[in-house]
Amino acid sequence: MAKIVVMGAGLGGMSAAFELRETLGKAHEIVLIGQGDRFSFTPSNPWLAVGWRKSEDITLDVAEHAERKDIRFIADGVERIEAGADTVITGVGERIGYDYLLICTGPKLAFEDVPGSGPEIGHTQSVCTTPHAAQAWQTYQAFLADPGPVVIGAVQGASCFGPAYEFAMIVDADLRKRKLRDKVPMTFVSSEPYVGHMGLGGVGDSRGLMEAEMRQRHIHWVVNSKVTQVREGEIDVLEHDAKGHAGETRTLPFKFAMLLPAFKGVDAVAAVEGLCNPRGFVIVDKHQRSLKYPKIFSAGVCVAIPPVEATPVPTGAPKTGFMIESMVTTIVRNIQAELAGKKPDFEGTWNAVCLADMGDTGAAFVALPQIPPRNVTWTKIGRWVHVAKVAFEKYFLYKMRHGTSEPVYEKYILSALGIERLKDTRH
Repeated sequence: MAKIVVMGAGLGGMSAAFELRETLGKAHEIVLIGQGDRFSFTPSNPWLAVGWRKSEDITLDVAEHAERKDIRFIADGVERIEAGADTVITGVGERIGYDYLLICTGPKLAFEDVPGSGPEIGHTQSVCTTPHAAQAWQTYQAFLADPGPVVIGAVQGASCFGPAYEFAMIVDADLRKRKLRDKVPMTFVSSEPYVGHMGLGGVGDSRGLMEAEMRQRHIHWVVNSKVTQVREGEIDVLEHDAKGHAGETRTLPFKFAMLLPAFKGVDAVAAVEGLCNPRGFVIVDKHQRSLKYPKIFSAGVCVAIPPVEATPVPTGAPKTGFMIESMVTTIVRNIQAELAGKKPDFEGTWNAVCLADMGDTGAAFVALPQIPPRNVTWTKIGRWVHVAKVAFEKYFLYKMRHGTSEPVYEKYILSALGIERLKDTRH
């Protein structure tokens, strides 16, 4: 019997634990370790931050649903990984040995990279976590009573641009519903070289479509820029030219601001010698396996993926839900093969499929594969994307509650987009 520890109880970790149980059966022990006792559906955080959802709508109790599948759940997090001893130490000091370790932690939010940013010790809000989005909703309610300039965007080194675009459009839609939009100048700030780059080098005509959408909504933008400092009510933005040379610094006033940070690897993972790159992301081969530690696999945002292209201001490559599902399935099938005495030679398909809600419409981005040249590159805007995003939220939470490993993107999202069904992995 093998003992498999899954580190992280978010989108990747929960999916991995359920898929392991469903694929391997009851013969093996599965331990799921999360930081806290609640699973959060992260893609819904922008809605929470404007009051369109409540925290209880998009979270669930992990232990209740994991234990139904005979998966032990620990809510104390991992304090340390002793990779040489095949052991993790939890936040309360419990030592847990493993035959396989799956690292699905997601990222550490590097607010410290930009002085004055972040919701805890800074002056900007975040939608990266559900508690952050809930705090943003409290701040947003105060803002509604005394509206003024809004700044939304993603700082240098960020790799997750979709939620910034989503939140800008959702705030615009919400303010229009409240008849307050005319009182709120809005500016979108990004390290991307142009609007619609998305960390992907653009997808189809994403630049033209997103610029048109922003002009239609009267959202100004400042791109190819670094946020150098945030003070109460002011954000300093340093613009750059096409060669990356620093130019003009402008100061943007705000009464409400949300800036997505750059990511790093979580401390317990980044501390393992030879496991990660300098930013703390896990280095894996095409089978999602650590190059140094053959008993460690990794999936999700915590995996090291090089930027799609060099940009004048640093941008990272996003990891979307479809890609995470593919990574998880790859790991599970490789472990299954190894336990059966076979060569673990499954490979994931690193494709980008993103549904970005815009409040009253939405944008769908498809890049297959993520890094050009691509077999499919496609962007569409329409109200149907908003409807698809809501349906995706409902189905994924259903999936978690009922412990199914059915691939949401594979079966539902791609078919909704009219794209031929893709295999999760290549064998």
